[in-house]
Amino acid sequence: MTDSLHDLVPQCIRELSPYLPGKPVEEVERELRIHAIKLASNENPLGPSPLAMEAVRHALKDANRYPDGGGFYLREKLAGKHGVSPDAIFLGEGSSELIDLVARILLRPGDEGLTGEVTFPLYWIAIRAAGARLVRVPMKNWAFDLEALTRGITPNTRVIYLANPNNPTGAIFTQQEFDAFYRRVTDASRALIVLDEAYVDFVQTPGFPNAMALAGRAPNLLVLRTFSKSHGLAGMRIGYGVGPAELFVEMNKLRTPFNTSGVAQAAAMAALDDAEHVRRSRELVHYGMSQLRAGLDALGVRYAESQANFLFLELGRSGNEVASALLRLGVIVRPMDWMGAPNAIRVSVGTREENAKFLAALAQVQAVPAK
Repeated sequence: MTDSLHDLVPQCIRELSPYLPGKPVEEVERELRIHAIKLASNENPLGPSPLAMEAVRHALKDANRYPDGGGFYLREKLAGKHGVSPDAIFLGEGSSELIDLVARILLRPGDEGLTGEVTFPLYWIAIRAAGARLVRVPMKNWAFDLEALTRGITPNTRVIYLANPNNPTGAIFTQQEFDAFYRRVTDASRALIVLDEAYVDFVQTPGFPNAMALAGRAPNLLVLRTFSKSHGLAGMRIGYGVGPAELFVEMNKLRTPFNTSGVAQAAAMAALDDAEHVRRSRELVHYGMSQLRAGLDALGVRYAESQANFLFLELGRSGNEVASALLRLGVIVRPMDWMGAPNAIRVSVGTREENAKFLAALAQVQAVPAK
């Protein structure tokens, strides 16, 4: 008797829960017939870089051609920005592709991958999909506990995924903490540190690590960046890593040919020149953070101290229930149950009007006793 296709799928894949994207605004408005706002996916409320939009319009005339598969000009520009060789730059379909490729290259059954207990789900999905053992270490003040992570290292540890600022909490670790961690990891193992800095442009706190000073030179560090956040190009799906050239040689063997489109490469090239858009995006987020914190303080709602463009709210009640109630009021946020925090939600910073609508809706939901 022929096995079903489901039976042919490896057990490590069958056991996975899929990544859950934020619900589209259009779907909510169609279902509920109300005007909705989306504060669920940490998108840039200012929109795309204007320079990038102009570059996209120009690049579309060549959309009948395959793109530069190696992203030569964008890699050259990024290499100049970070002071490394172009061989130390790897372009990806967002930074998410690099997270997956690293696991596919370095992990096999019997190996271990380390990450935090409440962090970006693609880290543990990548580890488990490779058939490796997932080790999740508890957080410290909602940030990665780097000392605890070093204690979790074994001879089988191959990859350590970190996010700084962390998603979904926005918490950070410092230069001093990272330096000590890096030394311990280098002394104790051959593991690759994958440091995801998707939200780095929003950080205000002094003492944030300058990991790029090591990236491209250290044999065991890969730093990830994306154009999805401060540049406002989430829909373009383009990001990059700065790290060991010898690792990228192997990753290039597995990446999808033409993994970044010519349009996306053109948008990213232009966005790198649009410092004004990044400045305005940062300013809008910092103002919005102050607005949200003041409103949440007035409601008595606890939240993690975030250095990103979102807040992690500790509700003391089901995050799924609160998110569902907010959805009925036309506000889309992310419940955190699937990311390891059942009594929390994450809300992205929006425009002034969107933030006000969220706070008013949350006040209405909080006034109703939990079920």
